[in-house]
Amino acid sequence: MFEEMIGKQSIPVKNRVEHGSVRAFSHAIGDPSPIYTDEEVGKRSRYGKNLAPPTYPRVFDYGVIEDFNLPNVGLIHGKQTFQYNRPLLVGETVMCSTVLEDYYERKGKSGLLGFLILKRLGKDPDGDIIFTEEQVVIITEAVRKGMTS
Repeated sequence: MFEEMIGKQSIPVKNRVEHGSVRAFSHAIGDPSPIYTDEEVGKRSRYGKNLAPPTYPRVFDYGVIEDFNLPNVGLIHGKQTFQYNRPLLVGETVMCSTVLEDYYERKGKSGLLGFLILKRLGKDPDGDIIFTEEQVVIITEAVRKGMTS
């Protein structure tokens, strides 16, 4: 269904890691660690700044892959992993994009399932990767039928 889209990428989008947003996010996930919320703790850390929680990149804009449209309902969140090359620092700018890494289908109890593998990248302004996120989205047969009709 999406085989011809494999390898397509969105145009990178500039995002800023704002202190207020990091503070609100850390409270929302139930982890108000001082390294995320207290500016004095951040200044005294080895990074000299506050850090963003590991899952914070979920709030970023990753752009749009042209001609890649998924419905807003009916998808199953299969798996999500983050890998960091270094911590994400409050105050920095991050260029974010999405790549459609893979698509495959498997027969399940409820019919044919589609598995989309999306890779999201967060790079600093020099182009060095800060983090990668891999997400598996499962498309049920009912959703697939709705997309093709």
